[in-house]
Amino acid sequence: EERRVRANAREYNEKFQYASNCIKTSKYNIITFLPVNLFEQFQEVANTYFLFLLILQLIPQISSLSWFTTIVPLVLVLTITAVKDATDDYFRHKSDNQVNNRQSQVLIGGVLRQEQWMNVRVGDIIKLENNQFVAADLLLLSSSEPHGLCYIETAELDGETNMKVRQAIPVTSELGDTSKLARFDGEVICEPPNNKLDKFGGMLYWKENKYPLSNQNMLLRGCVLRNTEWCFGLVIFAGPDTKLMQNSGRTKFKRTSIDRLMNTLVLWIFGFLVCMGVILAIGNAIWEHEVGVCFQIYLPWDEGVHSAFFSGFLSFWSYIIILNTVVPISLYVSVEVIRLGHSYFINWDKKMYCAKRRTPAEARTTTLNEELGQVEYIFSDKTGTLTQNIMVFSKCSVNGHSYRPEPVDFSFNPLADPRFQFWDPSLLEAVNLGDPHVHEFFRLLSLCHTVMSEEKSEGELYYKAQSPDEGALVTAARNFGFVFRSRTPKTITVHELGRAITYQLLAILDFNNIRKRMSVIVRSPEGKIRLYCKGADTILLERLHPINQDLTNVTTDHLNEYAGEGLRTLVLAYKDLEESYYEDWSERLHRAGSAPEAREDYLARLYDEVEHDMMLLGATAIEDKLQQGVPETIAILTLANIKIWVLTGDKQETAVNIGYSCKMLTDDMTEVFVVTGHTVLEVREELRKAREKMMDASRSMGNGFSYQEKLSSSKFTSVLEAIAGEYALVINGHSLAHALEADMEVEFLETACACKAVICCRVTPLQKAQVVELVKKYKKAVTLAIGDGANDVSMIKTAHIGVGISGQEGIQAVLASDYSFSQFKFLQRLLLVHGRWSYLRMCKFLCYFFYKNFAFTMVHFWFGFFCGFSAQTVYDQYFITLYNIVYTSLPVLAMGVFDQDVPEQRSMEYPKLYEPGQLNLLFNKREFFICIAQGIYTSVLMFFIPYGVFADATRDDGAQLADYQSFAVTVATSLVIVVSVQIGLDTGFWTAINHFFIWGSLTAYFAILFAMHSDGLFQMFPNQFRFVGNAQNTLAQPTVWLTIALTTVVCIMPVVAFRFLKLDLKPELSDTVRYTQLVRKKQKTQHRCMRRVGRVGSRRSGYAFSHQEGFGELIMSGKNMRLSSLALSSFATRPSAGWIETLRKKKGSDGSTAGSPSGVADKTLKV
Repeated sequence: EERRVRANAREYNEKFQYASNCIKTSKYNIITFLPVNLFEQFQEVANTYFLFLLILQLIPQISSLSWFTTIVPLVLVLTITAVKDATDDYFRHKSDNQVNNRQSQVLIGGVLRQEQWMNVRVGDIIKLENNQFVAADLLLLSSSEPHGLCYIETAELDGETNMKVRQAIPVTSELGDTSKLARFDGEVICEPPNNKLDKFGGMLYWKENKYPLSNQNMLLRGCVLRNTEWCFGLVIFAGPDTKLMQNSGRTKFKRTSIDRLMNTLVLWIFGFLVCMGVILAIGNAIWEHEVGVCFQIYLPWDEGVHSAFFSGFLSFWSYIIILNTVVPISLYVSVEVIRLGHSYFINWDKKMYCAKRRTPAEARTTTLNEELGQVEYIFSDKTGTLTQNIMVFSKCSVNGHSYRPEPVDFSFNPLADPRFQFWDPSLLEAVNLGDPHVHEFFRLLSLCHTVMSEEKSEGELYYKAQSPDEGALVTAARNFGFVFRSRTPKTITVHELGRAITYQLLAILDFNNIRKRMSVIVRSPEGKIRLYCKGADTILLERLHPINQDLTNVTTDHLNEYAGEGLRTLVLAYKDLEESYYEDWSERLHRAGSAPEAREDYLARLYDEVEHDMMLLGATAIEDKLQQGVPETIAILTLANIKIWVLTGDKQETAVNIGYSCKMLTDDMTEVFVVTGHTVLEVREELRKAREKMMDASRSMGNGFSYQEKLSSSKFTSVLEAIAGEYALVINGHSLAHALEADMEVEFLETACACKAVICCRVTPLQKAQVVELVKKYKKAVTLAIGDGANDVSMIKTAHIGVGISGQEGIQAVLASDYSFSQFKFLQRLLLVHGRWSYLRMCKFLCYFFYKNFAFTMVHFWFGFFCGFSAQTVYDQYFITLYNIVYTSLPVLAMGVFDQDVPEQRSMEYPKLYEPGQLNLLFNKREFFICIAQGIYTSVLMFFIPYGVFADATRDDGAQLADYQSFAVTVATSLVIVVSVQIGLDTGFWTAINHFFIWGSLTAYFAILFAMHSDGLFQMFPNQFRFVGNAQNTLAQPTVWLTIALTTVVCIMPVVAFRFLKLDLKPELSDTVRYTQLVRKKQKTQHRCMRRVGRVGSRRSGYAFSHQEGFGELIMSGKNMRLSSLALSSFATRPSAGWIETLRKKKGSDGSTAGSPSGVADKTLKV
């Protein structure tokens, strides 16, 4: 369905009911908060379960416990969660208001008025000024620049920070003042709202003519106007219809796998509870029918109970209430407290604080911490996440001589850029000595480009480059004395070693992705015509004159060397042209340019003809500066068995070069597959060939795999993932669109998952989200997405965990994220330290929690067989209420918040320690059954040992020891001591807080026990505390203490014995690491050096691949000649590169035990 928009006609446009420009990312408002939030909370199985129990406890016939034992913790949990949700939503409201209340100048009634963004409507004409954000998707009508040009930065959309040009259609570009614009009544008929950032189709109907519209005429919401004083635009799409919002994806409620497992376990436990209730109810009915009926005189049935069957029915509900503590509500309170503690640890971590930007790490959610310890796939943006997007001219080869790093002093050159650095003085000497090859080399760099120059004051030059690569090359030439000063449509002025020379610009043979090169043809003041060309070596080397063969061989070696270091390489060449040939060629070029059809083909053939038999000048190497620590982080995360996929809007070659720079791709890889097909069949064939190559290589190595596809509902696996060799996959956006179709997505995923590294280039924000969704759907693995721009928001929201980099591209990614920090390298610490510890702590907490509650609750079950199934409790109700709130809550909280198996340094040095979380080994259904089995075993001993002792035991005075209250005190005391000893065994890292909570809880138990049996409480509440002195009398008996000691030993000894045997026979990697550290504390570590083995680089020539086609044509037309220009970003110094040595030293010093799986750990561990 098409969209119709008429300019300056709000009434006409409103009848279509288009969306307003107001955006909303919040979930609640004041009216809906309470009902919607409670509805969401009661979708939690546990909350519904506790509400059901509360209703049961309000029925006096079946309740043997007071209702306050359930309502207080339930209200507490609901309140805490509601406050947290309200706070999160408040910040979403605040962010929405901030954006919606931005000011924009809207043309209303012929006058520009300040309006809030949310009041802008489709069909309005708005005025934008320099450095302002675009408020909605606009059709550019006119601008302050000649020919209706304007310059925009699209970092919020595609992550690219280089400038892009947009142009108004000629018929509207003259509408420069408000009076003309107020009379403008053109109507646009265009496509409906969609998420395609690079496409737009429509027609403008005005004055009985129609004009085609394309993406080149559109300014999209999220762009920033740069270097353009003002422009006017017509609002086509507003608010949620804009392409930015269409790509943002929906906010999804994220829950961890442990949450989902706990919901399942709660249902299982509830089923178990019902089974126990049924057994005891049947027992009650039989007992009342056979035995109870004989004692009606002094044990009459309750009022309303007329049969043994009905008595059993009521007994069932009574036991459901009594036994409900197998899943106490305090479990959920404790989980939230532990997660909050883990979040604060992330916020407080000084090692994740960036002093340069004064930005700490921030956990923006408290619900996902343990899932940070289970990540298997990381999806990363490139620009601004892995790189700084700063290009540095690093090395070069001129006439067979390679110039290497040593600092150069440029003080001789008053026009030098103080931010530029180069490290080889011999290159400067060659310039000063007049080496003709070096002069020609830098002359080419100063002439062959599409950079615009602005001189704000004498000697203060600012370059506006379409790509950072171009800016780096022109700046290099400038510093070596070949200063590009200015240009007109037909000339370029260069200061060569202080002498101004103006070259006549005859033609620009523009760059495009197929040509992978650009050329200029210039006439020197002496009248000589020369073509200068720069481009990818794969293209340029085959176009050189045969006389260059020896020089080509030397330069190729240099290119391989540069490419091996991950630098973006480029080859430079030139060719002298005869006047007569040029005249003929120029005439043919003119005819081709005006051809009605196949214009591009004609031009390509003419360009190809003239760019032959060129003379080689040399090569350049540019470093796209990575963020500090990126290669080390990727190497460590890869060792932790985490797969890293790069999803970028950038061009293929740029992304591949960065892949090599950050060591995702290496020369040692068996093969790098590149998928660039334009049709479904081409893509399927390329993926099939890649899979066949991997299988063939694997068979030739004797692995004997037979190809087959395995796809199950639970987890997608492939025999390909076990192949030998290391592979990488690079796929383009247009190919990815086909690969993500329903009938091919499995083939794509299988191929990609068999590769060590995957790079997706030229992808849209929505495609990023689709790739993440694909892995989530079939792999059932925990995914993490990390990015820094608005184009990463949908990916961040789709992944299980979203991480925002607070960098150069605004804060949209941070606002949508679950965690944020300022540098990619902090991801290593977030996952390997905080994530692993959070997972470990949460698993240990849950195991212990289920154990202690089954041990506590099952005693009631056994007691039922000895009390006529009367729903009588073993403990008094105060102990039942306080057991989970006071006696056992704090020690397990301390373990859940502070515990650690190995120190943080070891977590980083031994990435294999991360694998148990990925395999979900520490808390799963098997571990759960082991915990409850231990709990049931403990409860059996807890009940039957005191029961057996008390059957025949006597007091010191010869009186019978066995009475109900003494038995209750003995069992309760045994329970508290046993679970306290057990948590002492479970605690791996003791702090003062652990000691205080464990011994403090025991002290609190005895203090409260004696207080409840004291005279003082009895005198104040005689009906509540009847058993005066019972605790004192019971615990004064040696028999009781011997019983408690026996129970404790019998409960704990099997656990201790099992753990000793496990440590000796099958130690885990963390045990090995701890033992290794103890042994090696007194040993001197020895370092191994690393020897790098390289192969011939196949990936050179990352020339200007953020460059755009068509800019050269624009320059030659003179349309973009203007006064103001872009100031380039400052170039920083190169980072030091010694990460491999550091990594190898660590691996060397820590030995092979770091990489060995737990099953084959070092046998020297025996103790």
